[in-house]
Amino acid sequence: MSLLVHYLQLAAVVTVCLGIGIYTVVGRERVQRVREEYRSRVRDSLPHLMVLGFVFGFGMYWRPIGGELSWTVGYNITHTLYSIEGTLVPTIQTLATTELTWILSLVYVFGYVFLLLFPLVAYAFLDTLRPLRVAVLAYVINYTTGLCSYTLFVAYGPRNYMPGQVRGLMYEVWPEIEQLTTHINTNANVFPSLHTSLAVTVALLAWYTRDSYPRWFYVAATMAVTIAFSTMYLGLHWGVDVFAGTLLGIGSVWTGAYLAPESDEQSLITQKGRALFAAAGRYTDRLSS
Repeated sequence: MSLLVHYLQLAAVVTVCLGIGIYTVVGRERVQRVREEYRSRVRDSLPHLMVLGFVFGFGMYWRPIGGELSWTVGYNITHTLYSIEGTLVPTIQTLATTELTWILSLVYVFGYVFLLLFPLVAYAFLDTLRPLRVAVLAYVINYTTGLCSYTLFVAYGPRNYMPGQVRGLMYEVWPEIEQLTTHINTNANVFPSLHTSLAVTVALLAWYTRDSYPRWFYVAATMAVTIAFSTMYLGLHWGVDVFAGTLLGIGSVWTGAYLAPESDEQSLITQKGRALFAAAGRYTDRLSS
C-alpha cells in the first residue's frame, strides 16, 4: 500500500470524525449563525491557521535536517531515560491483548489527528476567536519546543533500545502503518512525547472552553489520557517522555493564554489578515470593473 493511500485513508477517517464532532459538539445553531457571517469569520481566523500551517510545514522540512544535525551536536540521553524508569514499559505491555492493541493503535493514529484538528474547527464557531488564538499559540510552542529538543537530544524509544523486552505492538497487528509513521517521525526523536504534549494541550483547552463545549471536554480528556497511555503501551515512548510531554503541554497552554490578545483589535495577525483581505478585495473589484 502506497504512502499516498495511507494519507488518503487518514484524511477520510478524520474528515468523517470532524463532521460528527461538528454535529454533536458544535451544534446546528452555532453553525447556522456563523454561516451568516462566514466571510468575516474566515477573514479573522484564516491568518492564524496559516501561521500554524507554516510552522508545521517548516517542521516537516526541518525534521530530517535536525535529525542529521542531532548526531553532531546532540546528546544521546537514551540510557539516561532507561536508568530513570527501568522496565516500566515492559511492565505495561504485560497487559497486551490483540483487541486492546488495535484500539490503542487506531486512537494513536486516527484519534490523535482528529484531536488536534477539531479545536481549530470548533473554536472558529465561537463568539470570540480568542480560544482559537490561544490554541494556535499553544500548538506552535509545543511544536517548536519539540523540534529544538529533537535536535539537541538523541533518544531512542523502548522498542528500539530494548527489542528483547519491548514489542512494537502496533506494527505487529498493523504492519503497513509503519510506512506512514516512519515518514513523519524517526526512531531517535522520542523526547519529549509530542503526542502527549499536544493531547494534554487540547484537553486543557477543552477545560478552558468547557462552558461553550461541555461535551468536548470529556471527549478530549479521555482521548488525551488514552493517547498518553498508548505511547507507552505500544512501546514507542518512555514514561519520562510522557511526563515531559505533559509538562510541555501545560506550559504551552499557560504561555499561549498569557500571550494571546484578548480581542481581535489587539491581535496583530488578525489586523494584518484583515488588511490583506481588504487589499485583495480592492484588487478583485478593479479587475471586474
